[in-house]
Amino acid sequence: MTTPTITSETRRYIDVIRQHLVRDYEQMYAAAGGALEYPYLVPGSAQYIDQLWDWDSWLMNVALRQILLEAGDAAASDAAKPYERGCVLNFLNGSSWHGYVPIVLGRKPHQMPENIYETNMHKPCLAQHAAFLARQHGDVEWLREAFYGIQAFLNNYRSHHRHSCGLYFWQNDRAIGEDNNPCVFDRPPRSTAAVYLNSLMYRELLAAAYLAEELNLPDTVQSLQRDADDVKAAIQEHCWDEWLGFYYSVDLNLTRPPLNVEAHGMGPHCGLSRDWPGLIQRIGVWSGFLPMWAGIATPEQAQRMVDEHYWNEQTFNCAAGIRTLSRMEKMFTVRASGNPSPWLGPVWAISNYLVFRGLVRYGFSEAAQDLCVKTIRLFGRDLERFGALHECYEPENGEPMLNRGFQNWNYLVLNMAAWLQGQPVVEEF
Repeated sequence: MTTPTITSETRRYIDVIRQHLVRDYEQMYAAAGGALEYPYLVPGSAQYIDQLWDWDSWLMNVALRQILLEAGDAAASDAAKPYERGCVLNFLNGSSWHGYVPIVLGRKPHQMPENIYETNMHKPCLAQHAAFLARQHGDVEWLREAFYGIQAFLNNYRSHHRHSCGLYFWQNDRAIGEDNNPCVFDRPPRSTAAVYLNSLMYRELLAAAYLAEELNLPDTVQSLQRDADDVKAAIQEHCWDEWLGFYYSVDLNLTRPPLNVEAHGMGPHCGLSRDWPGLIQRIGVWSGFLPMWAGIATPEQAQRMVDEHYWNEQTFNCAAGIRTLSRMEKMFTVRASGNPSPWLGPVWAISNYLVFRGLVRYGFSEAAQDLCVKTIRLFGRDLERFGALHECYEPENGEPMLNRGFQNWNYLVLNMAAWLQGQPVVEEF
């Protein structure tokens, strides 16, 4: 990529962001204590103190490594390792053959759900976090004894969170990350094969295969790679919509096919059985871009997604980056809320970042630069005006909406700025 012309305003905001985040990053570090046997990383702000979250700890770790790379301090880099590895090891600490891993841990012992196979669990980013650290640290042996827990975790997903069509589904709408995504929110149990969940699962299986290879477990590598290939094929078959040129989640809330006529006699609709496993949910959600982040989309599909959806200001593209829900959807709103967090339109750092990474992967430099500059301006203005970052933002004018002091994946703006300036960039696995 040719380094773009960067305006003086953008350079000023980059300087403001770097100075602030490099000074404050150690606020992410939390000491071991209580049920958390290992030190770990916290998202920042009083609301999340003493909590270890699943995809939060993974992605804030990617940002932390960018800070440490730019600092060039070997001692500081080594000092971070126990906190980074502790994120993975704390989650695996309570897991056994059943493979249930919680979404969030606190200092009090975690209460196991009544039925671990009918509840959401840690998002498919546990192996990705471990693989990221293995590459960053140049060492995987710290994970050897715990790798069984990652395999059990994936076995749980495969056996209890996967539809016969090959797609993975949410058990319910609790703590899915993009809280009130209308494709999942307030819908029946096990009814949504979310494109977000399945894109994460594809990368998770590839990360687990990488770890198995590094640990010299060749047969395990082959098994995990087959699972990855299967979910990729299922996403391409069932989630891509050729009509609108975008990836969507799938509605699995259909009655079972009619009984076999020869075995059970005549039944309803026995003249022609349904041969589709679900119905595509044509609801414009930011996570429809994730198959680009994951490397699932074909080049032709990616071109349509960028031309027809990324640049469309009536749907996703806005002054602050990417709306989390298309402005054309009837459910679109930017009202602030907690439990659920607001994902019906507000701009979040993580959605901006993951869409950006997909644009870079497929070589859409102009769009990636556009999203970089918008994100840098968003956070630079926030720091200049308020001295802190917030959890999410109003799409049109970038005004902060809630939770002053939120750090977490907001720090990924540094990775975006480094890419924009043609400097070395830390990337997730």
